[in-house]
Amino acid sequence: GFLANLWVGGDKTLAKDVAGYFHLLADIFLHLIKMIIAPLVFSTLVAGIAHMGDSAALGRIGGRALAWFIIASLISLTLGLIFVNFFAPGEGLNLVRSGAESGVNTEALNFKDFVLHVFPTSMVGAMAENSILQIVVFSLFVGVALTAIGDRGKPIITVIEAMVELMLQVTGYVMRMAPFAVFGALASAITTEGLGVLKTFGELVGEFYLSLFALWIILCCAGALFLGRRMGKLLKYVREPLLIAFSTASSEAAYPKMLEQLDRFGVPRRIYSFVLPLGYSFNLDGSMMYSTFATIFIAQAYGIDLPIATQITILLVLMVTSKGIAAVPRASLVVVAATLGQFDLPVEGIAFILAVDHFMDMGRTATNVLGNAIATSVITKWEGMLEVEEPDYVPHPKAPAHTPAHGRAGLELASDMVEDDRRR
Repeated sequence: GFLANLWVGGDKTLAKDVAGYFHLLADIFLHLIKMIIAPLVFSTLVAGIAHMGDSAALGRIGGRALAWFIIASLISLTLGLIFVNFFAPGEGLNLVRSGAESGVNTEALNFKDFVLHVFPTSMVGAMAENSILQIVVFSLFVGVALTAIGDRGKPIITVIEAMVELMLQVTGYVMRMAPFAVFGALASAITTEGLGVLKTFGELVGEFYLSLFALWIILCCAGALFLGRRMGKLLKYVREPLLIAFSTASSEAAYPKMLEQLDRFGVPRRIYSFVLPLGYSFNLDGSMMYSTFATIFIAQAYGIDLPIATQITILLVLMVTSKGIAAVPRASLVVVAATLGQFDLPVEGIAFILAVDHFMDMGRTATNVLGNAIATSVITKWEGMLEVEEPDYVPHPKAPAHTPAHGRAGLELASDMVEDDRRR
């Protein structure tokens, strides 16, 4: 990307064309991910609910998940507010309010439309649009209904379980494209913007990443309270989905790999297939921190002094509006633009941070993915259902000398481990 920027960076049109060819690799990968997301969420969630056994367990897990999401949201928003006031990255920029348009459509963001959007009018339409929240609602109805009809639903459950295995196999094929997507996404961004953009906005980006790092520490400490030493193992398992999310700035891109790694960590399918899609809609820790950080930064850049009471009001407003961002493209910017307009702050300030929004989006997306991995694992532990993580080496049943226990018991244990691995 740096070499391409040196070669064609002087011609913005040509640089954009070259960047487009680089980004083609990432676009293909993201298209493939979108192709598998809907059937993957539907099949894993329905199978998980059908095996959960009773709706009481489903309600308990959902309640605990939402409680975690709300607390994490408040911490993320508050931390963003604290750090943007501490660093004050916008002070001294002295931007002048012009009344220009921000270029971001905020009409899609209102509570009434969000609530209505949660409930699908067509399952086919929800799948076609990859609307995860609508797919979750429909899958909940199907899963609970299959549990209610008992033995008569077993043939359908068998088909759905086969569909899960099929989609996980297809996911394995798609994920082989991930390294090329990472290369294309990063090369494309540097081709058009150049490394110089990081220097120009270095203070803003650096301070935002320091804030994210502080949030990571808090999330990991919270996870360690429940998971203990296994928190370190969880970070080891999810590093690959985190890198995919960071490089592509897409939570969707990391979703299939996250399912696989949580399974290996010991989270049962019936838990992660329910909690993870909910988290993708309601537990966007990085995006929420960005919302308070960017809102106050723009006020600082225009020399507008906001009293602490107003800042707390903005935080509470963002607490509500940020829950409606799952269905909105480029959601964080839309939330920030809507909040700026609501408090009579200069909405055109959005245009000022657009140049580095991609680089900030990479960090907040990785944080969203980490937050959901920790939330899913903690809720599993909370339910007392966290299993032993998958070993790196599974002994062959015909090699008793290398089994964890000798004799017949050891052979049976090794055989079970191999069978479990085959099913995975």
